[in-house]
Amino acid sequence: MEQLLQVGVISSTHGIRGEVKVFPTTDDAGRFKKLKEVILDTGKEQIPLEIQSVKFFKQFAIVKFKGIDNINDIEMYKGKSLLVTRENAVELEEDEYYIADLIGMKVVTDEDEQGTLQDVIETGANEVYVVQFDNLGEVLIPAIHDCILDVDVENMEMRVHLLEGLI
Repeated sequence: MEQLLQVGVISSTHGIRGEVKVFPTTDDAGRFKKLKEVILDTGKEQIPLEIQSVKFFKQFAIVKFKGIDNINDIEMYKGKSLLVTRENAVELEEDEYYIADLIGMKVVTDEDEQGTLQDVIETGANEVYVVQFDNLGEVLIPAIHDCILDVDVENMEMRVHLLEGLI
């Protein structure tokens, strides 16, 4: 189970005073207002950064980090991920899961076909799970109660019912 969850990606700098445009990878971009700290994943190291201010522009969060006051200090981190610890993550409602916990999960149908959850597509109505089955190939399964019978995050296993027409 992932202990760090991605909340955004630095897409570019904003101005010359060290602000960055962050593309949110969380359901609620407004949560950046509540965050006090994030972890910058440079690929080589993880740097904790304290958030000084947040504002919004189009689909981006404009974030200013405490102690970074110059474009040159932050420019090298374009394209890098911003993470939060599981303790700072948004609390989940019943039947909600972090996408990071679902990817790679073993999926078993009620007819004992087995596969692996490869991706999650976020649509307006509900999420859709992309599952690669051993015998059936790639199947798109809507994340609805009629299809998702059980999700066991601890054991990384999901039981599903494939409605007629999904295969």
